[in-house]
Amino acid sequence: MTKPSLLELPVGTQLLYLAEGGANIVYRIVSTKPAIASKKEIPFAANGAVPGVMESCSVPSEFKGKLLRLRKDTKSGIPYQEIARNFDKNIRPLFKPEELVDQELVYLPRGLVQHYNDQLRAAELNGKRPTRRQGVYLSPAEPFGLLITDMTTFNDPGTTLAELKPKWLLQSPSAPATARRCRTCALRDMKNHESWRTGGKQERSFCPLDLVSEKFENVLRATRSVKGCKDPKRLAKLLYWNGTIQKLLAHQKAHQDVGLHGPPAQSWDKSLAMTLRDCTMFIKMPRDDTGSVEIRLGDLDLKTGAGGKAQYWLDLEKQLVSEGWYSGSKSSSHASDCALQGSRGHFQPSI
Repeated sequence: MTKPSLLELPVGTQLLYLAEGGANIVYRIVSTKPAIASKKEIPFAANGAVPGVMESCSVPSEFKGKLLRLRKDTKSGIPYQEIARNFDKNIRPLFKPEELVDQELVYLPRGLVQHYNDQLRAAELNGKRPTRRQGVYLSPAEPFGLLITDMTTFNDPGTTLAELKPKWLLQSPSAPATARRCRTCALRDMKNHESWRTGGKQERSFCPLDLVSEKFENVLRATRSVKGCKDPKRLAKLLYWNGTIQKLLAHQKAHQDVGLHGPPAQSWDKSLAMTLRDCTMFIKMPRDDTGSVEIRLGDLDLKTGAGGKAQYWLDLEKQLVSEGWYSGSKSSSHASDCALQGSRGHFQPSI
């Protein structure tokens, strides 16, 4: 069966900056028609809101419900064709379509990248672009963008969005048998200790083992620390034995050789295993109980060991073991909420 031809973003498409990370910038497609000369172009808005503009703009059906992701020009940047190929081959078979933040290649029109790079530079001069992201722009060598499922509440004002990183739902195989911290909590303790020593801000978050606990009160403990969650009990009911998170747990268990003695860090197995431990779960739910709930996993680009990442994974695991972070022998000013902590008993999720 032949694949349908790729979509093309029309010339003159207008975009609105929403957010960016180290490797990509995400935009909303505001209109696929060129800006009228007598009207102002869609401004750069870090919060994604431009009152009075959205209603008058048109977006064809093939772009509705989608955001546009554009690749930044970085040394470790992976071409979008390769990212899409890895996603189709390695990630899609593991989940149902409705469980994933989908991604689809789209051709970019000539001049679009240059135009929005100019906008980024202007935003830097106006102080509207985050300081830590300045100086890095969109890749002029990348001919594609990625259309991704829009999990914002922009077109669904009656909904709320919570997002969390399930991270390591199982303990690292390199952790000591007497560990009192899971892999995520051990790493958080280490980072918080360094912040505490330097007078920086410390992070409080949930233990991912609680997300897949057989006890509802443990899931509730986790949801109380989820960003964007205004109703922890309701979110806990959604996540308790949730099919998508249980499936993610099963895949993490199937790819469990992630410690010091697993497959080579540059291998495909290690890349997939680390990808499954660094995704994001988006939960979009109606403010009342009448509508449907949407739960999708995103940030599932294959995490390769290139650019020193493989050695970083190995060195980090060695440090967590040798410096006693798994044992909880060091601490910052915050107590750990890890499910493995002595007072809460040892815990291992079942499938």
